[in-house]
Amino acid sequence: MRALSITRYGGPEVLEEIEAPEPVPGPGEVTITVSHASVGLIDALIRRGTLAEYDYAPKPPLVPGLEVAGTIRAAGPGSGFSAGDEVVTLTLPGMGGYADVKLAPAALVVPLAGTGVERAQAVAGLANTVTAYLSLTEAVRLPKAARVLVHGALGGLASVYPEVARLLGAREVVGTVRRAEQVEAAKRLGFDRVLLSGDLGELAAERFEVIVDPVGGGLRIASLDLLAPMGRMLVVGSAGSETAPTVDSNAVWGKNIGVVGFNVGGFLAADTAPARPAADAVLPLYTDGRIRLPVTVLPMAQAREAHRRMDEGEAVGRLVLAN
Repeated sequence: MRALSITRYGGPEVLEEIEAPEPVPGPGEVTITVSHASVGLIDALIRRGTLAEYDYAPKPPLVPGLEVAGTIRAAGPGSGFSAGDEVVTLTLPGMGGYADVKLAPAALVVPLAGTGVERAQAVAGLANTVTAYLSLTEAVRLPKAARVLVHGALGGLASVYPEVARLLGAREVVGTVRRAEQVEAAKRLGFDRVLLSGDLGELAAERFEVIVDPVGGGLRIASLDLLAPMGRMLVVGSAGSETAPTVDSNAVWGKNIGVVGFNVGGFLAADTAPARPAADAVLPLYTDGRIRLPVTVLPMAQAREAHRRMDEGEAVGRLVLAN
C-alpha cells in the first residue's frame, strides 16, 4: 500500500511516498480503507524535530496522521464491525494515518452510518472534541457554572471547547487569539467573548475556574494570575513555544491553584474504555450542527502543501487529506 513517511527531521520536503506492507487486523482490531486523514499540529511538531527530546514522541522514519475516516476493510474477531462500515477513528496510537489503509483498535473507532456527519468534518473534529470532553471530565472535572478561558481559540483543539464546556454546564467561555483579524472567526466558533492574547490585562479583575492552554510560553505564566482559588490550568499543548515555561510551584501552593496536563494519546493508551462513551456524548454536537468546523480538504498527494500551510500559519480551520 501507499503511505507518506517522515523520513527525517526537517521541512515539508521530508514527507516522501513509500510502499508499506498492508496491516492485518488481530482480535479486537480493524483495518480501515482511508478516505480522509487529519493533519494535526502534532504531525508538524514531530516532523520539525521540536519534540525529539521527549520519549513519548515518535521518531523518524514514521507515517504521520493520528485520525482517519473511511470504511472498514477487514474486521478482526470481537471487533464489533463488519467490512464496509463507515467509520471515523479517535486519536490512534502510533500515528500512521497518511496511508491507503490504517490498522486501529476497535475501541477507538466510531460508526458514522446514520449520523449525517460528513467524513471530513468527523475526522477534522471528533477526536479533538473527545479530547476536550475527557480533559474537562477526567483531568479537571469542570465545576457547574464555571467560567472558562481558552487560549489559541482558533486552534483545532481549542475551537471545540466552547460547545463542550457548555455541554458540561459552563456559564461563560472566553477565548484569546493573537491577531485582531482573527477575532470574528473565533466568535463564530461560539466563544462568548474573544480578546487578543496581548491584551490579557483586560481580564485582570476576572477569575476563571479553568484555563485551557494549548499555547504555552509566557502566556501560560501570565494566565496563572487569572485562576480562581482552586482553579486549574489545563495544559493541552505547546503550540506557541518550543521552550517549556517554568511554573513557580510556591505560587501554585500559595494561591491554591493547580496545573494539570492532559495528553489524550497517553490517557487512552492506558485505558480505552472512556473513549466510546465520550464519543457518544459529543457526537450530537455535530449531528445537530452546534459544531461545524471550517475544513480545507487537499489531496493526499499535497501533504507537503498542507504542512507548508501549517508552518507558514496560512491554515484556516482544520486541514484534511483525502485519498
